[in-house]
Amino acid sequence: MAEMEFVDRASSPAALVSYLYGLLGECFGYPDADLVESIRSGALRQQLQNLCFALDKGLCLGLDLSPLHDAEATEDALAVEYTRLFDAGAHGTGCSLNGGLQQGPQMKVMEEAVRFYNHFGLTLTEDNKELPDHITTELNFLHFLAYGEHQLTARGESAAACQLAQRDFIARHPGRWIPLMAAKLEPMQPDPLFMVLTQLLERLLNRELARLEALHGAASLKPSGDLPFGGI
Repeated sequence: MAEMEFVDRASSPAALVSYLYGLLGECFGYPDADLVESIRSGALRQQLQNLCFALDKGLCLGLDLSPLHDAEATEDALAVEYTRLFDAGAHGTGCSLNGGLQQGPQMKVMEEAVRFYNHFGLTLTEDNKELPDHITTELNFLHFLAYGEHQLTARGESAAACQLAQRDFIARHPGRWIPLMAAKLEPMQPDPLFMVLTQLLERLLNRELARLEALHGAASLKPSGDLPFGGI
């Protein structure tokens, strides 16, 4: 788990969004010792709260962030709950963290996601533990695009390519299926940690899609063999 003792409130919004995507991506991975320690110490709550307050206080408005700090959290307990909610059974659960299992067909969803990644020179290595449509993979891609937006803007260059890609990827992938997963998660009475992380992610995706569509117009959801954002 990456450490961030202090969030510079002067950081660009795109840099803050990038860090949020990266941090949430880590949180939705299979629980490990680093994640558990960040929950036990309160570092996870502090990091997410600082980022949200620096970017947009509305992201946390009305959310109970207390589950992000639990001094009694254990790796075994979180792993059991993660498996119950997201991984149980040969075909996963109704709360699968693979977009193609929420709104398929999965092969087409994965193929389009890979086209997005490859367009920016990114490939999935053999070391990657998750499929192209898994939420951790998708959030890592948005982390990359948002940081690219930050860098281009800081250099005084057009960030339209990164913005358009973010808009279309959110609209066609996590922004499309995370609400479906969230609706299935609540009746399963999840550990509050996973509920608040899902709520926060959904709010962030909604915020960013609205921002990007205000800049560049609505994203197309029409299936296509080409990248939705075309020749950029």
